[in-house]
Amino acid sequence: MSRTAAILLAAGSGSRMNGVVTDKILAPLAGRPVFSYSVSAFMQSAIADLYVIVYRDQRQMLELSAYAPTPSVLVRGGNERQESVMHALAALPADIAHVFIHDCARPLIQPEQLVALHKIVRREHAVVLAHRVTDTIKEHLVRTAGGQEHVRLRTIDRARLWGMETPQVFSRELISRAYARVQARGLHITDDAQAVETLGEPVALLENPHPNPKLTTAADFKYLEFLLAQESPPPAA
Repeated sequence: MSRTAAILLAAGSGSRMNGVVTDKILAPLAGRPVFSYSVSAFMQSAIADLYVIVYRDQRQMLELSAYAPTPSVLVRGGNERQESVMHALAALPADIAHVFIHDCARPLIQPEQLVALHKIVRREHAVVLAHRVTDTIKEHLVRTAGGQEHVRLRTIDRARLWGMETPQVFSRELISRAYARVQARGLHITDDAQAVETLGEPVALLENPHPNPKLTTAADFKYLEFLLAQESPPPAA
């Protein structure tokens, strides 16, 4: 029987926090560590048979292990996100057929979304949680002529644009093959779907109706706490 693994990425440096917190993944968010929200959502969904937790250093590993679901494997991350994912993929046992890859700096993932992604990946082999881009997006173009730079803007049709989120979910064979190509070609990628794109393989999108922002700067804590408060039931009278 094939199984599903959830790779939980927690090894990011959090450099854009500017020292406000020492570890954004373990920092308190509405009274709980950021990491615990992702763990809770995955456990409620019951879609994962194995968790691979990617940590930054020994100290973080010890703290993360206190919140690790069962069964878990802890794997040390690399210098960049794509290295961390490759380390996690290498740690998977042979019977894993599908892989969720989730950035734990996105703590608002919902269990029902995980269940929906699990159903889709068994049919499509690659699926990403995403949202439609609503801002007007412009490309900044610079052309040099006669020793001078000429700058112009070009508006991109936002009807075709989607913002990528996590989890991103794949058949184990597909994502392993994709990362092997990324490594062989020395490519730099910013998400896992981009690795699959190098193979020319399709990636399905699941539109997310709920906010799922990434915790990047210190200002994001207040926004995430506001969103969490909207999800919580009102106190009993």
